[in-house]
Amino acid sequence: MIQHLFKLVWNRKRTNALIAVEIFFSFLILFAITAFGFYYADNYRRPPGFSSENVWVIEFNYPNWSQEVPATVRRLFLSLKDFEEVESCAGASVTLVPYSNSRAAYDIEYKGRKADTQTGEGTDGLEKVLDMELIQGRWFEKGDDALKWKPAIINQRLSRELFGSEDPLGKTIGDYTGRVVGVISDFRRNGEFSEPGNLAIRRVSLNDSALVSSKGFGLPSNILIKVRPGTRAAFEEKLMAKLQAIAQGWTFHIRPMSQMRASYLKLRLAPLIGVGLVAAFLILMVGLGLMGVLWQNVTQRTKEIGLRRSSGATAQDIYRQIIGELLAITTLGILAGTLVIVQFPLLKLFSFLSAQVTIISLAISIGFMYLLTVLCGLYPARLATRIQPAEALHYE
Repeated sequence: MIQHLFKLVWNRKRTNALIAVEIFFSFLILFAITAFGFYYADNYRRPPGFSSENVWVIEFNYPNWSQEVPATVRRLFLSLKDFEEVESCAGASVTLVPYSNSRAAYDIEYKGRKADTQTGEGTDGLEKVLDMELIQGRWFEKGDDALKWKPAIINQRLSRELFGSEDPLGKTIGDYTGRVVGVISDFRRNGEFSEPGNLAIRRVSLNDSALVSSKGFGLPSNILIKVRPGTRAAFEEKLMAKLQAIAQGWTFHIRPMSQMRASYLKLRLAPLIGVGLVAAFLILMVGLGLMGVLWQNVTQRTKEIGLRRSSGATAQDIYRQIIGELLAITTLGILAGTLVIVQFPLLKLFSFLSAQVTIISLAISIGFMYLLTVLCGLYPARLATRIQPAEALHYE
């Protein structure tokens, strides 16, 4: 039966080739949209490695550099301890602040292995503010001020890429980054929709005299504070007044991280929603076009179908034949599309997609494509069943 259907499709290869090509391109578009959707969904279900709950970000800028800047920053930190609303605070470079758009990355090398790594500076207590999870080693501590080398904390992903099964603790990963003292869970600074990446945090101490000689290089430009649950927005005004009184002439921008998260997620979702709407419109147009082509195909085969009816074929036989031919054409289009998709890993296209996401997206796209073509063929197939044997005699 299947061989006979493919033979019928081959006998009308010119007409059916148009349908197969339409299915082929529709399948590729559908796969791309499905893959991106599952890619974001797969990222969203993973823990980001930090918590933004009750965290506020204080961004500060000083007008001109002076040797008093590090001392002023220290006073800002000390002033935060006077507020009952503040549970903990820490300094961080903008490249470590979650949901910020800044990026500072370079290749970190260890014994010939290179890994593109997001880097940044953080002070003691950063883990308390962001609820970061320590997997191995220790956090930064005050005693690190006496060390002659810079301690660093990396995430699990970077540990795997650089050291494999080796113990990363005590390993030096560059003169700037420092020596590894701790390993944290995979920290995705850009939030739930972002893919996992490599991270290295270099400790910076506000008591470091090198901050003066380096003219503030490495000095955190953001203060992260964890406020007590239930803290009202009115606290922002009191906090701002205190900061401006200490650092006159400086500019401050205070934002709850929950607001930054909401804005960032909208920014990441907007392109996906836009592309999804365009893809849905294209699929609808493809469905309508496919229905039109099948309708015309049935009309052109009035004589053939009428002769089949006159030879004893029932309406159900005709119905199954039309749907079966359509499924055969769909199979050819999907096979061609699948052959193209399996080349993506070889060509390093969509390399960010995991094997699991690719397989699931491919399976759903195949199922949806069969469903779409069958739905588009129901009405033309029903028209074919209404053709009577006598119509073949009147067909010109």
